Amino acid sequence: MPRHNHLQRGLDGAAIGLSSLCLVHCLALPVMAALLPLAANLSHAEWLHPLFLAMAAPISVFALARSGNWRRPRMVALAAGGLALMTAGAFVPMSDWAEAGLTSLGGLMLAGVHLLNARICSCAERGELEPAA
Repeated sequence: MPRHNHLQRGLDGAAIGLSSLCLVHCLALPVMAALLPLAANLSHAEWLHPLFLAMAAPISVFALARSGNWRRPRMVALAAGGLALMTAGAFVPMSDWAEAGLTSLGGLMLAGVHLLNARICSCAERGELEPAA
């Protein structure tokens, strides 16, 4: 039975979506803050980064574990690095620009891991690549 079924695709898609949402929050809300007072409040809401992290981390870990690609050290390192940057952006006091930069980079790294995970699983499903042992 192929490892990359509908649940796996959904998990990778959710992880990519959450990473992208975090990226949109970091890049788009400051621009919107100049235009809308509500967006200004949201762009500095301290609870948003921990919330995104609390959703992204378990889904990411579960998606990689379920696919078997947690056995690929480079993927694990990239995912751990992305989550670490997102964690730093959520909890380490720093300037708004540094926070947005770290969180954005972490979100991009995590989204990249899940795009790669989906590609590996898709290739393995078609028999073009052996899944992780």
